[in-house]
Amino acid sequence: MLNYLGLIKFNIFLLLFLLLSPLVQAEVPLIYRPLPSLTNKEVAVIVNDADPLSIKIAKYYQKKRSIANDRIIHVRFNPKQNLIHKDKFKVIRKQVEAKTPIQVQAYVLTWMQPFRVGCMSITTAFAAGYDESFCSKGCKSTRSSSYFNSSTSKPYTKFNLRPTMALAGEDFASVKALIDRGVASDFTRPDGNAYLLKTSDKSRNTRGEIFFKTSLLFKGLWPVHYLEQDLIENKTDVMFYFTGLTHVPKISSNTFLPGAVADHLTSTGGVLTGGSQMSALEWLKAGATGSYGTVIEPCNFVQKFPNPAVMMHYYLRGNTLIEAYWKSVAWPGQGIFVGEPLAKPFAFK
Repeated sequence: MLNYLGLIKFNIFLLLFLLLSPLVQAEVPLIYRPLPSLTNKEVAVIVNDADPLSIKIAKYYQKKRSIANDRIIHVRFNPKQNLIHKDKFKVIRKQVEAKTPIQVQAYVLTWMQPFRVGCMSITTAFAAGYDESFCSKGCKSTRSSSYFNSSTSKPYTKFNLRPTMALAGEDFASVKALIDRGVASDFTRPDGNAYLLKTSDKSRNTRGEIFFKTSLLFKGLWPVHYLEQDLIENKTDVMFYFTGLTHVPKISSNTFLPGAVADHLTSTGGVLTGGSQMSALEWLKAGATGSYGTVIEPCNFVQKFPNPAVMMHYYLRGNTLIEAYWKSVAWPGQGIFVGEPLAKPFAFK
């Protein structure tokens, strides 16, 4: 497998430090220098008029986030399918683009199905267009995201890419709770902890080195616990939880703070309707506000999964959930982002 840390040239000192081997003592710069947050004027909500749940979610989200009517974009397709054909999708995306105000920098999807377009996740397909260079057959590299580890607050303006996140859930009650958590998190600057677990599952622990170095990088800046164990339980302060297992035990025993982010590196965590492995939606059910998983076998390339150092760096400086999470994945073509996009617990008023 390619060496993730050796491939990427991080553009801030905090992340450049990840490249040092062996690690040396160095002064880490203050990570809390404020960054702007994406606003409700810069997102468009896409609603499937053939899906009553999508309509209901869109209406509630529009109300809670005060999103203007011209940023609610209506489309229509079969909501009872996991996969949408690439040709059908291209027609839908063209309709969406034609209705999108130029100021819009990101998209919000309001459904659980479909979560995949051909060989891509639906969130990356909406963000960048259907492009099979974002896919792979077998264990191969894929196209990189120009938005990875970028400090820009205008991804569409700069990169012609609109990061996309799905407000996904099995029913309205679960999505309503998700939205409410996101809204409640704004500007709260919660006093939480990060838990980065190197588990006994060797195949799914390719982020282990990053976990360890992240704990060193954030020392004195944010409490990061690097743990060599399979689970945490009964924690009351979970803000970040990153791990690697097919199923993560006892996640519901923990208390996730509003705005919390959690994901597990495994092959099909983005299969939201459930399968042989745990779905990313289980994190949201347990109380997280954002998660991520791959919709098709990615192999265990760390580039295809969130880098916690990058994610935390931008989130703690004030970026919204959708911004920080998208910036943390170098090769996002096969992964779906789920959660409340505008959650901004560390933003500055």
